[in-house]
Amino acid sequence: MKTLHLQATELACITPVFTQLVEILGACINEGASLGFHKPAQADLLQQYWHDISDELRLKQRHFYAIFTGDTVLACVQLVPCDKQNGTHRAEIEKLLVRPSAQRQGLARKLVQFLEQQAVAKKLRLLILDTHTGDKSELFYQALNYQKSGQIPNFVTDASGQFNATSYYYKVLPEEPAIATCPQLNR
Repeated sequence: MKTLHLQATELACITPVFTQLVEILGACINEGASLGFHKPAQADLLQQYWHDISDELRLKQRHFYAIFTGDTVLACVQLVPCDKQNGTHRAEIEKLLVRPSAQRQGLARKLVQFLEQQAVAKKLRLLILDTHTGDKSELFYQALNYQKSGQIPNFVTDASGQFNATSYYYKVLPEEPAIATCPQLNR
């Protein structure tokens, strides 16, 4: 089996990988992930989404992390610090995406662990996120020691108009950074 050399990194600009990000988000939506869009994914909406994210990155309103093999994005996630004066210690995790052909290889876990290390280095102490209630992602976050704080019924709709609940999770981070094992990931 070929050994892949994977690199997790923070990107301040997503322009070089824009097309890949549209593709990955669309593929994840079409595979059933609840990511703020209805299935089937519409390319124009996904392109607008990534343009908006690009603007927020330029304004330093969010952080974007990705795992690459060569020039190919295998997985990505975003960290959005709270902009409220009394919330500068917390951030939200958004859009954890893994290319469908690269799923079930531990990339999501490695990427979230890298994000957590970066969050601690940025002096963040609390991470929050939401995910579709009943989705496999709930078990994933629970395995990473995220605590479920509750769920909200009728939070999102699917393409047919059916209401679905969302679950909220949080994780309190340590004050001192762990010894960094990234950005070079080898498997």
